[in-house]
Amino acid sequence: MGRVQLFQIRLSHGRVVYSPGEPLAGAVHVCLGAPLPFRAIRVSCTGSCRVSNKANDASWVVEEGYFNSALSLADKGSLPTGEHNFPFQFLLPATAPTSFEGPFGKIVYQVRATIDTPRFSKDHQCSCVFYILSPLNLNSIPDIEQPNVASTTKKFSYKLVKTGSVVLTASTDLRGYVVGQVLRLQADIENQSGKDTGPVVASLLQKVSYKAKRWIYDVRTIADVEGAGVKAWRRTQWQEQILVPALPQSALPGCTLIHVDYYLQVSLKAPEASVTLPVFIGNIAVNQVPLSPQPGPGPPPGALSSVVPSAPPQEEAEAVARHPHFADPVSLFTKRHSQPLPPATSGAVSGAPEPCSQGGSPASHPLPPALCISTGATVPYFADGSGGPVPTTSTSVLPPEYSLWGHPYEAPPSYEQSCGSVDPGLIPGS
Repeated sequence: MGRVQLFQIRLSHGRVVYSPGEPLAGAVHVCLGAPLPFRAIRVSCTGSCRVSNKANDASWVVEEGYFNSALSLADKGSLPTGEHNFPFQFLLPATAPTSFEGPFGKIVYQVRATIDTPRFSKDHQCSCVFYILSPLNLNSIPDIEQPNVASTTKKFSYKLVKTGSVVLTASTDLRGYVVGQVLRLQADIENQSGKDTGPVVASLLQKVSYKAKRWIYDVRTIADVEGAGVKAWRRTQWQEQILVPALPQSALPGCTLIHVDYYLQVSLKAPEASVTLPVFIGNIAVNQVPLSPQPGPGPPPGALSSVVPSAPPQEEAEAVARHPHFADPVSLFTKRHSQPLPPATSGAVSGAPEPCSQGGSPASHPLPPALCISTGATVPYFADGSGGPVPTTSTSVLPPEYSLWGHPYEAPPSYEQSCGSVDPGLIPGS
């Protein structure tokens, strides 16, 4: 073995997650097998954001620095054989953004130590990565406790000469959620045509924007659920829920190069119609009682009537006039509920990070509180609970398996079946 048998950075109490404005303390540990002359021993603490034009590219085109502090631990001299500890402490800035890592960029913080040796000798270096978490309090967002509602009307043609329309209204019980919380979704679909619609799909989307030489957008599906189609001349109501997995928080205050947004998209496959609801993911849950305590949120009174076209095609207007009242809404069953794993190239790691990065084993101190790794991009978050949370060992947290429900599975209807599936009692003149 060489002179330097061990050279590593140990953060106090084995911590790896800190808050902005908090002191970061630790020590540089050196174990020598022979005396080592040196010119200086230094330690630095840095934080920056780096963005690339290509996914998982080590070369950065844009960089934004947040702080760069350095300390001199020892001046010129010689270290005798044995173990040596050099304590240090830095004060993290109060404006530092939350740590983040994605395929096109990352916000990274690290402590780096250097032993500057005399001329013609190799310098010794080691580093230790830590994370900063600036909690997002959802209660600071205006109207966060209000239901989230969006609606659209889609006109379409079928059987070459016939026309109809579909009214799609989607709503959620809240506008913001935390990891592990249930997002309750309700979709009201009114099929004002003689043709069955395709399946309805709800997807939780993550959109990460990176500012390089141009804006780069990385959009991925975090979770999705699929319901059955709507029969002709029917009004249906679909209630579902999605368990919010481990995700980076919305936005990254203090960072101008990376922005994180979330959306819930509810869409019909045929005819193609969709609505998009913005959703916030935070660290501190909404403490107000939701205005809609029912299992599924409903649109406000008059929401459906407000989006019906004022001048529908004459054929459909006559049909609606003969059948002014749709039957009571029918509940749709769920055909599929899934949460795909993120791609392996997303930069997510498989477990909690080690306290130090070179030549040493992880600290024996437990991490207080538990550190978990998120889906889609790497960022730490705290798992609450009185039972003492356990760090995840996977890059995602899967929702309940809804495919095991006892609902029947049915294939999408063919075109001929769709055209001939109208209830005779609903056909004008019958």
